[in-house]
Amino acid sequence: MNATELERALNYPWGDDIPASGGTMEVAPGVKWLRMPLPFVLNHINLWLVRDRIDGREGWTVVDCCIDHPQSRADWETVFTKELNGLPVLRVIVTHMHPDHIGLAHWLCERWDAPLWISSTDYHTARYGCEVVNSFGGERLAQYFASHGMTNPDDLEQIRNRKSYYSNLVPAVPSNFARLLDGGTVTIGGNAWRCIAGYGHAPEHMALYCEALGVLISGDMMLPRISTNVSVYELEPEADALTLFLDSIDRFKPLPEDTLVLPSHGKPFTGLHTRIQQLHDHHRDRLDEVMEAAAAGPVSAFEVLPVLFKRPLDLHQTTFALGESVAHLHRLWYGGKMTRQRDAHGVWRFSISN
Repeated sequence: MNATELERALNYPWGDDIPASGGTMEVAPGVKWLRMPLPFVLNHINLWLVRDRIDGREGWTVVDCCIDHPQSRADWETVFTKELNGLPVLRVIVTHMHPDHIGLAHWLCERWDAPLWISSTDYHTARYGCEVVNSFGGERLAQYFASHGMTNPDDLEQIRNRKSYYSNLVPAVPSNFARLLDGGTVTIGGNAWRCIAGYGHAPEHMALYCEALGVLISGDMMLPRISTNVSVYELEPEADALTLFLDSIDRFKPLPEDTLVLPSHGKPFTGLHTRIQQLHDHHRDRLDEVMEAAAAGPVSAFEVLPVLFKRPLDLHQTTFALGESVAHLHRLWYGGKMTRQRDAHGVWRFSISN
């Protein structure tokens, strides 16, 4: 089934309508959708405003923030002027620590004297990314990619020199936070929103489900058109990230099929159970293709890239894709379908188990 057919199996209540720049659309009572541009191939992020009341003060809870970028700040200024009905931001919730979600949390929290709510794991990972030199880049990442088959000296040198990737997009995080816990409840505007932890994409991603509204703010764990990036990197090189991700999306199965899903990328949709199955099918097919590629002999993660990604990739995209290639090989390895060993050049090569 191609991408168009997969999309047709879902329902988009607002069709192709999206919020105007600096504007919002109401998608549920007291829940506003705003959309901000990103300077990447994935060119936008969806953010959410939820009408709230905390300690007798009327205002808004913000869910996710966008990267710290002049355009993002300008878009937020327009939102403050036009979309808050003269009320303050009372709280900032961040689903996970990736730059497009947490980048402006420090600015929003300071501007409005509002607390940050996030999982503990993602908060501390974000602080690491801001404060440690060469975090998410540098020599360690170059060595890691080389160990999985990347050999182009120019590419490896660019990765060595990518020393401030995270901190350029997330220059700071607030100095303290309120912890979101799996299964815990956050009351927003008088409604209970249950935290649902997800793994594999981020260390401890938190989606939010409101039974009274029939709404799931899914973050990056449930996207309608693209499959979430699920990667293994040098900080946790032995991770079985894809298994964690697939187990995590099954945690949404108890929610009703007609739940309105508010994703971080793409358009709000219904058809949750259908999309869960589509993602399982997608990764099953990719795993089958990896096994076919390995039938002729041992493969590295880099050699598997054209099997998993049929389109040309620039270096930025390749860094994400190579992490995802490792994740697929690791699922097969942990599942006993493959073995691995290092070759004479120190590259991990995966073979079909006998």
